[in-house]
Order: sequence, then C-alpha cells, then structure tokens
Amino acid sequence: MLEHAEREQTLPARQLGLFARAWRLRKAKIGAALTALIVAIAMLGPVLGPLLTGYEPTDFAGRPFTDAGVFGTDSIGRDVLARFLDGGTSLLGYALLATALGVVLGTTFGMLAGYSGGWLDSAIMRGSDVLLSFPQLVFALLAIAMLGPQGWLLVLVIGITHAPRIARVTRQATVAVTGSDYIRVAEMYAVPRRQLLLREVLPNITGPLMVEVGLRLTYSIGYIASLSFLGLGIQPPSADWGLMINENRIALIVQPWGVVLPMLAIAVLAVGTNLLTDSLASAAAGRGETQEKA
Repeated sequence: MLEHAEREQTLPARQLGLFARAWRLRKAKIGAALTALIVAIAMLGPVLGPLLTGYEPTDFAGRPFTDAGVFGTDSIGRDVLARFLDGGTSLLGYALLATALGVVLGTTFGMLAGYSGGWLDSAIMRGSDVLLSFPQLVFALLAIAMLGPQGWLLVLVIGITHAPRIARVTRQATVAVTGSDYIRVAEMYAVPRRQLLLREVLPNITGPLMVEVGLRLTYSIGYIASLSFLGLGIQPPSADWGLMINENRIALIVQPWGVVLPMLAIAVLAVGTNLLTDSLASAAAGRGETQEKA
C-alpha cells in the first residue's frame, strides 16, 4: 500500500485532471490571485463601502472633483471609493450570466452538430456563420438602441453572440471523440442521445471547452464595461466601473481616481482571467511546469 501511495504521488502531470495540471503552472496561481482579489472587492465592496467611507454610493460627499475622502469625489460630488467598491458587482454578475448563457447555447448546438453530422450539422454551422458575420459590439449597440439599455438585454445579446464561437469549438472537439470506442459501446447499448452526449461526450471535451469559457468571460467583461462607458450599459445613478470611467473622464487631470480605480480593476481582472485561460490551454495541450520554466 505504501509503495502504491508513493507511486500515486509521482504520477506525471498529464495523468492528473485538467484543473490540477493547470494549477501546477505558476501563471495559474498568479491569475487566480489577481482574479480572486477583484472578485473579493466586487463581492464585499457593497458591504464594506459604507463602513469604510461613511457614504452610500449615491450620497453627496462634497463639491465635485475635490479631495474630500480617501480618493476624492466624482462629477456630482459622490464619494469615489464608495462608488468603486459598489461598482464591480453588476459588471461581474452580468459578465458571468452572459458567459453562462453563451456556454449553454454553444455547447448544446456544438455537440448536436458534431455528433449528428449531415444536414443538422450544416444547418447549425451556417446559422453560426450568419451570427459571426455581425461584429459583437455593433450587434449589441443595435439591440440596445431598439429596446433600450436593460440588464437582461445585455446578458441576452452578449450570450447569443458568444454562442457561435463556443459552438464551433465544441463541434470540433465532439467530432474528435465521436469515433472513440466508449461512444460506440454506448451506441451499441442504445443509450439515448441526450444521455450519451451528457455522460460520454461532454466530460471528454471539457479541456477545449474550459479554455473557451475563460476567453468568453474575459470578452464579456470588456463588452459590458465598454457599453457602460458608452452610456448603453448600466445606467445612472447605479455605480458601475465602466460608467464611472465615462462620468469622470472630463476631469482626469484634476481628479484622476474616479477613472484610474475602475480602469485598474478591469485591467487586473482581464489579466487574471487571461492567465487562468492560458493555463488551462497549456494544461489541455500537455505543457507542464517544466516546459513553462524552459
């Protein structure tokens, strides 16, 4: 038993799970730390903000663009730190929901296309081509201009535009495993298609799928922040990092913190999620810690 335990501890990284292999990489730890820092600020900020500053995000704290408080006031005299601590929840929440919607749609249609083939494969992929022909940001701007800036619309539009890209990756991964022996055995025993896709195909395509999920989450954060900056995302008087940049950019030289704090948070979050995604890609490709150091 002792010999077996020692042998288990020396298994090469490629025999571990995808997440365990990714975690062996230094960049995964750095990415996780950066992401966890911003997530903690976004989640705890609404509670800690009033305790640390004495102000709610919408309270008047002093004359606009002054040094009142730790980081001064914004364009209409609200405390910058209070709004910053309260502004990450909406960005993260909408980004996660949009990514989840895109993953569910893209994975479902991608597995159906890759496993079924034939006319269904062609129909799904041609539909994806149509959606891919529209730039994501332009599509979002068009939808918001027609229906107005609403949270559910942001999630719906960004999720739908993510779906074709995820479907393509999922389809390719599904085609790669469709001819495997365990799939043929399941077909031989007449396993229903739904169970076959969920129990046999999905667990074996998690590598490329998780990499794509990380990429889509990063893009969702950027899109939602960009739309809020343009005034088409989260609306005043709500606190939002993208909206804060837009509201305070006119006094960047006089009072920079209203712009610098949300920009830093978005940048750190993007770098963190990118490092995690890159770690998953390296783990899926079999590149270990030794290769990273080299």
